[in-house]
Amino acid sequence: MAVYFLFGDEDYNIDLEIEQMRSKLNPDFLYMSYRVYDNPDYQTIISALRTPPMMFGETLIVINSEGYFSGNKNFFEDSELEDIEDALKNNPDGLNVVFVVKLPRDENKKLDSRKKLYKILSKYNVKEFPVFKTYKTAEIGAWIKSRGKIKGISFKEDAIELMIEQIGNNLRQFDMEMDKLKLIAYPESVITKKMVQSICISNEDLFNFAELIMTGAKDKALLEFEKLLDKKHPLEILSAIQTMLRKWIILKIKSGSESATELSKQVGMHEFVLKQTLQKLKNTPVSEFVRLKENLFEVEYKIKSAEAIDVISEVECALIK
Repeated sequence: MAVYFLFGDEDYNIDLEIEQMRSKLNPDFLYMSYRVYDNPDYQTIISALRTPPMMFGETLIVINSEGYFSGNKNFFEDSELEDIEDALKNNPDGLNVVFVVKLPRDENKKLDSRKKLYKILSKYNVKEFPVFKTYKTAEIGAWIKSRGKIKGISFKEDAIELMIEQIGNNLRQFDMEMDKLKLIAYPESVITKKMVQSICISNEDLFNFAELIMTGAKDKALLEFEKLLDKKHPLEILSAIQTMLRKWIILKIKSGSESATELSKQVGMHEFVLKQTLQKLKNTPVSEFVRLKENLFEVEYKIKSAEAIDVISEVECALIK
């Protein structure tokens, strides 16, 4: 019935697109009408493409296809590609096929349009999902408003500005925060700046926290950590700090050789915020950031592998050792 080719480095928008398609299927028969394949071989994919839907409505099959586009050689033989092309042309009524290629985020990689499979798929419903540029705040703001409308909430402009300042261009994080904000706002539906401040950890919060650790003010650092726990679970705080440290390490290493615009693209940070951050980082050696990141990675592994008996205590030890 329909063939789609979705690709890009904004995987969350791709996931939302697929979820929207999935929501149209009969919920009572999802186990039969919705299937996902990861780089299936020729026999598997040709069988899937030629199998008509059951009697329970439309069928949706998602084919994760990253492996088809890696390397210089074609994944399929020419004769196999001809069969795939023929199957797509004669797609059974009621069968929806989605080829998906999620590209690495922030690496500016492109699909090889010279590949035969690309040429075949480009004849159908093609949609690219690029990551929003951090400096295009109007586009990010429009996405927040649109997504909020689906969730039944709206935003004050200063609330959107603060969310973008604190989160950047991470759409998945925006979505999670919106769910929390909706609960906070209930029974109202308008999200204010004060509500955003109550749940979002800002770059300033994280910087102050990390700075206390690196200057040896361990008692103050632990107090700051307790404040952060009012907003987030320990693992969420670890994830936020890890992301922040990764960006800081990149900035420290590359700030002398690359422009602010280029760095902004690499770390997903607005240029104005980036310049402020660089100023704050200038007196701290990169080795301190690396040391802290290694400590946090170790405790995060222990927590996720269920080796940590007391999660908060484990995090506190990792922060101050």
